[in-house]
Amino acid sequence: MKRWKTAVFGTGFMGRVHLEAIQRLGNVEVVALSSLEDDVARRLAAQYGVGRVESDYHKILEDPKIDAVHICTPNKQHFPMASEALAAGKHVVCEKPLARSVDEARKLVAAAGKSGRRDCLNHNLRYYPLVQQIRRMCEAGELGDILVVQGTYSQDWLLYDTDYNWRVEGDHGASRTFADIGSHWFDMAEHVTGLRTTAVCADFQTFYKTRKKPKRTVETFAGKLLRPDEYDEVPISTEDYSGAIFRMGERTRGSMTVSQVSAGRKNQLRIEVYGTKSAAAWDQEKPNELWIGNRNTNNQLLLKDPSLLLPGAQAYAEQPGGHAEGYPDTFKQNFKRFYASLESADAEAQYPRFRDGLRQLTILEAALESHKRRGWMDVPALEEGKS
Repeated sequence: MKRWKTAVFGTGFMGRVHLEAIQRLGNVEVVALSSLEDDVARRLAAQYGVGRVESDYHKILEDPKIDAVHICTPNKQHFPMASEALAAGKHVVCEKPLARSVDEARKLVAAAGKSGRRDCLNHNLRYYPLVQQIRRMCEAGELGDILVVQGTYSQDWLLYDTDYNWRVEGDHGASRTFADIGSHWFDMAEHVTGLRTTAVCADFQTFYKTRKKPKRTVETFAGKLLRPDEYDEVPISTEDYSGAIFRMGERTRGSMTVSQVSAGRKNQLRIEVYGTKSAAAWDQEKPNELWIGNRNTNNQLLLKDPSLLLPGAQAYAEQPGGHAEGYPDTFKQNFKRFYASLESADAEAQYPRFRDGLRQLTILEAALESHKRRGWMDVPALEEGKS
């Protein structure tokens, strides 16, 4: 097995998570980090044994020994970095959302197709073992025909007007909450059911028209202890909450909410799938439990155990029953499949790709237009095929 050399762009919360997951793979070496915050990058490089730090990522792209890059920077940098990395002949893993608009995303999908390089979008939340179990249950017909899909993705880390992060700034895209975590929810809903969202009716709300911006850089989830003299008040245009009802084809209907101001919810992605035979529900805050609902017999609670999962889901659970698997493991599972695909040009991509990011931005733009018009909007199908 070849040992791949990779680089990570961005050294915030997400960059660290990528770095740790990559190092768990065994056959991939992180040889370079890039960040505008040089001191942070150097501390991280020393901690994880990475030999090279560059404030200018172009220098890393010029290195022919580097096979792939992971883009973990703020959203507005995804498009230029991914475009340039593909042009430099690198395989690319990019954080979501893929870009700031459908137009940017279409260009990245086209660039990836022309480059001959592998492209991966980090919709890692697909890779919880019990999420895969729901998918296999749907494929096997155990739930019957899907009638209703519903749920939420709720957090509380931006509950106060003193909470701040670069994500609230409008130059990273027209949406924050829907783009940041709503994309995860819709990706999961489509992934597990195999259905595609065809229309949405959405509502967006910005509860805090101004927020208090720290005078120094604050990492994601880490801005809760600032003093009044450490911030400036700035206007906010991105949403704190959004909700949507939606259609999946002619029959299936759904509803969802996303919020970053829900007190007590630290990172709750909950999805419920109801079919004509039975139902399944999963909560990211209890990731090793799957509720199975029945009409005419007792409901069930399935605890994660590879021996109890359907064959297609077993490969996503690497620890035996009673041994929890969680958020960091989802990154490892995604990256494991990405780097395995580099071994052969003919290998199937068993991971989300840039076209999946384009898909989510298509849903997002329909939701934004729906909110603007106060009515239903169709979600265009993608020419690139099933994601």
